This record gives sequence, structure tokens and C-alpha cells, in this order.
Amino acid sequence: MQKLNQNLKKIYKEESLVYQEQRYLKALETFKKLYPKHNDFSFYSSPGRTEIGGNHTDHQHGMVLAATVNLDIIAVVAPNNSDSICINSEGFNLKEIKLNDLTFNPNEIGSSEALIKGICSKFKNLNYNVKGFDAYATSDVLKGSGLSSSAAFENLIGTILNYEFNNADISATQIALISQYAENVYFGKACGLMDQMASAIGGFSFMDFKEPQKPIVEKINFDFSDYNYFLCIVNTKGDHVDLTSDYTAITEEMQLVAKAFGKKDLREVDEKDFFDNIASLRKQIHDRAILRAIHFFKDNQNALKEAQALKNNDFETFKNLIKDSGNSSFKFLQNIFSLSKPLEQNLALALALSEKILKDEGVSRVHGGGFAGTIQAYVPLKLAQEYEESMKKIFGQDSCHMLNIRNIGATKL
Repeated sequence: MQKLNQNLKKIYKEESLVYQEQRYLKALETFKKLYPKHNDFSFYSSPGRTEIGGNHTDHQHGMVLAATVNLDIIAVVAPNNSDSICINSEGFNLKEIKLNDLTFNPNEIGSSEALIKGICSKFKNLNYNVKGFDAYATSDVLKGSGLSSSAAFENLIGTILNYEFNNADISATQIALISQYAENVYFGKACGLMDQMASAIGGFSFMDFKEPQKPIVEKINFDFSDYNYFLCIVNTKGDHVDLTSDYTAITEEMQLVAKAFGKKDLREVDEKDFFDNIASLRKQIHDRAILRAIHFFKDNQNALKEAQALKNNDFETFKNLIKDSGNSSFKFLQNIFSLSKPLEQNLALALALSEKILKDEGVSRVHGGGFAGTIQAYVPLKLAQEYEESMKKIFGQDSCHMLNIRNIGATKL
């Protein structure tokens, strides 16, 4: 297991190596019980991701800043020389996938099986090799935290197929695109590409989706721990049920504004033309759509500025931009609470309390889609204990998580 320990050092922080080694060995023990015929096997890891900047900009072909975190899905894998994929996953009862029938099944929408079939189908359409394998997977990516466990799972499957059967010749960008296809077409969720791309690339990644099928992706080397800060995710335990209409409305309303200018998405609209024509827009479109367009133009540029601040090692400017981004989401995008549940304002409460504790030394913002769920905070080391205890006292013992940025995306160890 010496080789395993060496490989773990490439991915995980020194302080977590003992835990990670035990985690991988436990996964291997379970794999051997499930598939005793295999003597050879490989380890894989696919991380969750956090959105840093560009809140609801990617679906308008905008710019985003994202990063992978130190929470991941790991798997033990071995080819099985058959036409089926068998994955046992802790907490999930996955069905065997037959590779001779990868047709879309509407009854599988929303399932892990749909994601696997969608990825395999796209691999075949692109003339990549797809063969059967056995795997055991386990995840510590927090559910309901906005860290995109689905993208981590999709990239895991794509990365396994890439390394086991395609000589690792397929780029991380291509695997992300395949993963998005599976989620859009087979899983039935109209997501953008940010989640899959961030998880595939690793570290901080600035992405420009002006041409979604050929995104510009730039990896940025930066570590919050060098500045004695933690990236913290607080799960406020808001109910995500029945929020689909809230998320959909953001996209639809931004597109209403774009359509008024004869365009499909806001990235195609000239910002000056937009502001010059707000008076006439109000005769066609309601004010909330206009405010959400204002947020797009603001946060689209903020994502670019945040990336530049990190490249310049200018952490103070970065924090100010994060604060500005959070304010824009609250005031203009208006995704802090749902109008269907106006008395439930978990996110607003968490942001207010964060502001009180962190004062001018840290910042916080909504994380991910919004309306319920999580906030993101940048917490100085000296305030970390107070912040964590305060959030757990209010939102529960499993609500607050101090994270590190991981520099490697989905990979074989």
C-alpha cells in the first residue's frame, strides 16, 4: 500500500492522509467481498466543486469562477470482460447496466442509471471504447450542499472509461461535456457546464462559456490556506422541494430580456444597449427580469475580476469582489428565498449572522442555485472556531464544513 499512500499525497492535505488511507482500504475490503474474482484493481477519485463567482451566469453563456474541494467520490474498479457495468455504491442500490442497450428510457429520468447510460452512449457515439467493469464507490461529498455530487459521479464514470479502455487519451474538457450531455438528455436536468467542468479540471478554474461546446478554461494556482483562511460551506437545511420553478424562472426571465434584443441569451446583448433601453424594456418585460439581467452583467464581469485578483495574489480585492457578488445575488438576482415560502429565509439569516461574526475580516454569499440550502463564507483562521460553533448552534451540528481547495480533478490514482 506504499504506492497508494504516495498517490494520496498528490491529492489530499497532509493532515487528512491517515483518514484517507483508511477510507481507501475500507473501500478495497468491500470491493473484494463484492467481487472476489478480481486480483487486479485500480483506485479512482472524483471531487465535488464549489462555485466561487458567476452566480447563474453559465446558462447565459457567461463567465464563472469555480474550484474543486477536498470532498470526493472514490471507487475501486476492475474490468470484467463482459458487456455490463456493475457498480455497488454505499447508500445506493444501482442496477446493472447492459452495454448492448443504451437507449434513453424516460422511466429512468433522475436516476444514477440514467447518468451511466448517457455517458456510455455518448462515448460510443464519439467512437470511444466502452467495455464492462465492476466497481465499488463511496462518497463524502455533502448532499444538499451545492457541491455537485452529481457532477462528481458523472466525471467518475467518464474517467473510469477513459483510463481503463481509452488509454487516458480523452481530455478533461471532453469528459465534462459528455457528463453534461448525460445529465441534460438522459437524467433530464437542464444544467449548464460549470459543475462538470470544475470537477473535471481541478483547482480553481476560470471558465468562459461564450461558445459552450468550446469553453475557454484557465486553471489558476491559489490556496486560501496561504492567507490563513478557510472556505466554509454552511447548509442552512432549507427545503429544496418544489423549487424547480424558482430556478427555471431565472433562466426564462434572463432569456426574456435577451429576446427583446433579438438574441437567445444575455451574453449576446450589449450591456450599454441594455441600460440605454431600460425604459422601453419596462413596457414589454416586468422589473424582476430586468433586475436579474442587471445581475448577469454585474456578476459576469465580477467572475473575470475575481479570477484576475487570484492570479495577482490580491486576496483583499478578491474578498471585496465576493462581497459585491453576494450583494448582487441578494438585491438583483433575488435568489435568497422563494416567493412560494416567504417566511422561510434560512439563507438570509445565515448571511446576516455571518456578517455579524466576520465583520470586515471575512465575507459570505449565497452558494449555488439559491432559494434554500447553502451559503459560502471565507473565514479567517482566528474566527473559524467562533464561526463554526455559531453556525452549528443555529443550523445543526452537521451544518458547517471547513473545506480546502483540491488542485486535481477527477483522476485515477
